[in-house]
Amino acid sequence: MKSLARAVVIGKTAYRYALLPMVAQSVNNRGLRRVLARLPQSPDYADQPLPVRLRLALESLGPIFVKLGQVLSTRPDLLPPDYALELAKLQDRVSPFDAGLARRQIENAFGKPIGELYAEFDETPVSAASVAQVHRAVLHSGEKVAVKVLRPNLAPVIEQDLALMKLAAACLERLFADGKRLKPREVVAEFDKHLHDELDLLREAANASQLRRNFANSEQLIVPQVYFDLCARDVLTMEWMNGTPVSDIATLRAQNIDLQQLARFGVEIFFTQVFRHGFFHADMHPGNILVAADGRYIALDFGIVGSLTDYDKRYLAINFLAFFNRDYHRVATAHIESGWVPADTRAEDLEAAVRAVCEPFFNKPLAEISFGLVLMRLFETSRRFNVEIQPQLVLLQKTLLNIEGLGRQLDPQLDLWDTAKPFLVKWMDEQIGVRAFWHHLKQESADWAEILPALPRKLHALVDEARQQEMRDAYLALIRSQQRQNLFLGLIALILLLMLLFK
Repeated sequence: MKSLARAVVIGKTAYRYALLPMVAQSVNNRGLRRVLARLPQSPDYADQPLPVRLRLALESLGPIFVKLGQVLSTRPDLLPPDYALELAKLQDRVSPFDAGLARRQIENAFGKPIGELYAEFDETPVSAASVAQVHRAVLHSGEKVAVKVLRPNLAPVIEQDLALMKLAAACLERLFADGKRLKPREVVAEFDKHLHDELDLLREAANASQLRRNFANSEQLIVPQVYFDLCARDVLTMEWMNGTPVSDIATLRAQNIDLQQLARFGVEIFFTQVFRHGFFHADMHPGNILVAADGRYIALDFGIVGSLTDYDKRYLAINFLAFFNRDYHRVATAHIESGWVPADTRAEDLEAAVRAVCEPFFNKPLAEISFGLVLMRLFETSRRFNVEIQPQLVLLQKTLLNIEGLGRQLDPQLDLWDTAKPFLVKWMDEQIGVRAFWHHLKQESADWAEILPALPRKLHALVDEARQQEMRDAYLALIRSQQRQNLFLGLIALILLLMLLFK
């Protein structure tokens, strides 16, 4: 009954924001398309562009649909660019929930009164988002901490909306002309995973701990300490961070922060995460970044992270280096080698499409070229070739756009290529050639130390096994030969018997 009521609300929202024409244009069934096109539309937002109307509709439907829009904004391989850019503007605008509920949730998580857990607990939240809110607190040892608490009773609401999204995705795949290519059920499944990951604050605590370890003693980035004794699936306690929001440029200037250095730090941090650690903070929008008094970044909110294999890193490095060398054939072959392009794709066709996308960028100085926009355009081109864009690379592209936007807000003359090239060249140097050989040999040395002493025995056993197999094969061949001979002799005996009987 609740699902039906929610479906009615969604229908009313589609009417209010005049979204039915957008639906009608995409429906594959001609009769249904005519019916949808004739339905009355609210005039309230009819003068707004469709991408804007879609964003407003998602905002009105609440936090879960806002989260869905944010995920869709990172999929330019599925959406036209004007929709992706508009949905990227979605922000959580949620009122805080009652502090008494937060207190009870913390006490239930640890089975203790809140006074035993924290020396002080400020019941006024300092921030609130769609899935959680944050309170100030002080530990009994005197450390100031931030306590993140999930919204109570959120799971039933999420499951209800997810069930409706899954139903809508199945209908979309059947009824819409582009339904199968867009893979709506896979998109909803990806959203489901991201959302449930964010609902597990122990996972976020582990992400923060890993990132802090990766940047221990860094002169560029501070990651708060996690207090695991005061963490649970619905409560996260970490070190309180004092800093200025990175978007507050006026205050940063007043504090004599070197904005050019700060912009460069942001790019270097990103490429360090990608090419050195293969583990990156994937939600680096300005709301999650502060600047310390000493000019270092402070990272917050670790619910969404991305990880890259050496294969992913090689793909990225080859594409970036080939792009800046205008080697479009190498960009095309990198896509084909990745296995994400259908095997029958002609490299020359993909090369021509990539050239059409990339060549206009070179009318600008390198300092004005957007890495994130290059990736976005490549993903758009991939739609024509049915390329399977990997989720981790989509997360990376979204993060890169955030980092670029932030960096150029701090320093409009920031040359990302000049900052990024040393990382790309060094990484490729480490992966290819003599240095790479010795590096991989050292990595595998422990396995070699275990394998080499036992190698003669294993080779001997392998030879024995081969001999035994050879003998088994010979024995089976002999049996089969004998069976054929017996069958042949039996047939001769049968023929002789028949000749005697009918003589």
